[in-house]
Amino acid sequence: MHSGYVLLNCDLGAEEYVLEEITRIPGVKSARLTFGAYDIIAEVETGTTEEFERTVATRIRKLTRVVSTITLNVIGEA
Repeated sequence: MHSGYVLLNCDLGAEEYVLEEITRIPGVKSARLTFGAYDIIAEVETGTTEEFERTVATRIRKLTRVVSTITLNVIGEA
């Protein structure tokens, strides 16, 4: 199991659209709108590291109206 968080910046006014699209992606456990430096935080959980990387690179980062992302990989579980 591999999990992590993706922080997203969106085009101005596209936050709710991007949030709706993200929640449809397999592996996205939860996603929330935020105030501050980032517009959305998404929790991603997949079976393997490779699947996690593929989800972020080919599904989340390529969404229309996503401007930039930061990925935080979880190392170990509490």
